[in-house]
Amino acid sequence: MAEYDLNELQKIRENKEVLEYLEEHGIIEIKKFNDIYDYEKELYDLQVKLLKLQYEIIEKGKRVLIIFEGRDAAGKGGTIGRIIEHLNPKKVRVVALPKPTEEESGQWYFQRYIKHLPNAGEIVIFDRSWYNRAVVEPVFGFCSKEQHELFMNQVPEFEKQLVDDGIILIKLFLSISKEEQAERLKERKDDILKRWKIGTLDQQAQEKWDVYSGYIEDLFKQTGTKKAPWLEISKDNKKKARLASFKLIINAIVGNEQEKPDTFITKYD
Repeated sequence: MAEYDLNELQKIRENKEVLEYLEEHGIIEIKKFNDIYDYEKELYDLQVKLLKLQYEIIEKGKRVLIIFEGRDAAGKGGTIGRIIEHLNPKKVRVVALPKPTEEESGQWYFQRYIKHLPNAGEIVIFDRSWYNRAVVEPVFGFCSKEQHELFMNQVPEFEKQLVDDGIILIKLFLSISKEEQAERLKERKDDILKRWKIGTLDQQAQEKWDVYSGYIEDLFKQTGTKKAPWLEISKDNKKKARLASFKLIINAIVGNEQEKPDTFITKYD
């Protein structure tokens, strides 16, 4: 999954003659090369830190639940891919549930998610979660106003119970600008290898931008609590957003007091 081999980048970086030759012949730009190297090096270091934390999670039987929400095309999938890339696959799960079945539609809304909560020693990542009912469902009319309001009232207490029971709950929201979203959606449409990423709802993300914004604002106001704060990453740069996600997850797991948000919704630019 790695975009570049860090060891090979290191060899090139240490050989100034090779670097100068590549730049002179227009093969690479030194600044761009250094940016790539710095990113891959920092990413590698963060992956090592997270892997070491996973050893501790397994040994001590901790339970970690990471929720990824965000705008369409904000980079959730790529970020999750880098997070799990070098973790022990037996102790990490990515949950991306499809739309509810007829049976599930008749259940308590949280019921189908509960069965996927982490066991002792596990990290579970929700690639979209119960928060579909906070934004996507009301935007497209997939739930009633009453169902949406009931969810917004219930979710803070539901998450409080999870945290009180010992689950480390980390809620990340990836934001991008409207212009960047339009560019990424176009790139997916034009690239045959990425076209599968575009769903029917993604195609309406731009025209419903303002409607989304209203529900997202309510999401932060009503469901960001002291025990389960939202951490919003506002970056149009995918690589910087990935690094920020790693840092927030690591700090949340180790309980770094200095990095805890002062407010219940913290934006990381």
